[in-house]
Amino acid sequence: MLARLTTPSGRNPAVTTGLGSMLGYRWTMLGGGDLLVLLVGALGAAMLVGNMAALLRPPARTKAGDLAQAPRGRTVSMAVVGGLACLWTLATLFTR
Repeated sequence: MLARLTTPSGRNPAVTTGLGSMLGYRWTMLGGGDLLVLLVGALGAAMLVGNMAALLRPPARTKAGDLAQAPRGRTVSMAVVGGLACLWTLATLFTR
């Protein structure tokens, strides 16, 4: 069984000590409890936008060894995965 570090009053000292607690602030994690959901949404949006940009607007000049255009199948499938991650994020945030 795990031991929980508390003060004699029953409070967690990591949360209740310092200037912030004296002023009445309650410290929470950055992003709240939805941090993982928000990160999945951000990565999904980046996948969607980046892959669609690569598909719709290929580079004007290519370097030696680079492809002139992104492979369509892989680009579209990665954009779909990113779009699904975005939809999952929105559904999760709006149903809570």
